[in-house]
Amino acid sequence: MTIIQQIAKHFRDVHFGGNWTTVNVKDTLTTVNWQQATTKVYELNTIAALVYHINYYVNPVLKVLQGEVLVASDKFSFDVPPITSEEEWLSLVTKALTEAELFAQQLEKLDETKLFEDFTDVKYGNYCRNLMGIIEHTHYHLGQIVVIKKILSLQ
Repeated sequence: MTIIQQIAKHFRDVHFGGNWTTVNVKDTLTTVNWQQATTKVYELNTIAALVYHINYYVNPVLKVLQGEVLVASDKFSFDVPPITSEEEWLSLVTKALTEAELFAQQLEKLDETKLFEDFTDVKYGNYCRNLMGIIEHTHYHLGQIVVIKKILSLQ
């Protein structure tokens, strides 16, 4: 397995299962309904906001992998649109999971020599740093989602 294939697998695993933590985005969200996803717990972000936030970074990097320019701003990364129905919630989840799979597929096409080139601009570091960062970011927020789910189950 090449390094690129391993990174793509690692990315897929946090979204769809198979990682050594045995927790993944898809399975974690399967039992979350729209009311739970939008319920504020203490001063934490909602599950919906965290799903949106995770995908917010996947989407523009996917576009870069597809040859487009990077268009994203951290200040908008939690601007989840209002969710008022199960359909809207499932649409958000489907978008996140669909783009995650597209991301992994596009990543598998990346030439391994690109890993240590600047990611769109020297200020962002190289491709490897950004790809590993997205995986770490997903694990971090997935952990938050799991904790929020547990809190909600106690209420």
